Amino acid sequence: MKEILNYTLLQFGDFNFKLATIFTFALFILAVFILLFVIKKTIYKATHIELSKKYSIYSLIKYFIIIFAFIIGLQIFGFNLSVLIAGSAALLVGLGLGLQNLFSDFISGIIILIDSTVKVNDIIEVNGIVCQVQEIEIRTTTVLTRDDKYIILPNSDLTKNQLINWTHSEITSRFEISVGVDYSSDIKLVMTVLKEATDKQEGVLQTPSPFVRFTEFGDSSLNFSVIFWSDEVFRVENIKSEIRIRIFEMFTSNNITIPFPQRVIHLNKE
Repeated sequence: MKEILNYTLLQFGDFNFKLATIFTFALFILAVFILLFVIKKTIYKATHIELSKKYSIYSLIKYFIIIFAFIIGLQIFGFNLSVLIAGSAALLVGLGLGLQNLFSDFISGIIILIDSTVKVNDIIEVNGIVCQVQEIEIRTTTVLTRDDKYIILPNSDLTKNQLINWTHSEITSRFEISVGVDYSSDIKLVMTVLKEATDKQEGVLQTPSPFVRFTEFGDSSLNFSVIFWSDEVFRVENIKSEIRIRIFEMFTSNNITIPFPQRVIHLNKE
């Protein structure tokens, strides 16, 4: 058995590729997978850690283990890392200059996973697009838009550019719907109708309670805003649409008019 394991499959100078090397490497890879599996099970069993943070912690540990496993794997095959690094120093400098954007994405990915400014399932707004974080990798982050389209973002886009995290501290967010009514309308009735229309909508939280503001005297209308809170942040536009429909129906039944702009054109007759 010992002779079989010591059988040389490939020899190149001082490098001997033996059957025992393959066997040792296979056992090492198996041990790495078992270690990752145990670590993942242990982290995800913790009840005092949020699911999104569990994902970040495991991802960081996984990437560090993979890096160390790669280094140890090279040593198992007999590669002298110090010689390789010294011999390829100039090449590494050239690669570093050419791939600086790629390295920036890697560093940004580590920063995101460590400080948890963006987590899996967070609702963020970046480049004017509202989306839900689906997966954070070491180089890219996958998000889902409200149009059900997946976008792959370089991690540097999330650290260099300004973004809005709608669910950074809590899952609920505040939203607003504006509407204008005719100057002849009963202000108190309008505010009551707006409040009732919002209170009846499924997905609108009652704590904090929705409220109505009389915002301004417009050119052709009295303008109001109804403010409410919801934990359906990603699909809140559907909730807004249903509230607007209910407002229109209740305005109609209460004889409240929504004015529209009118223009008077005077023609000079010669």
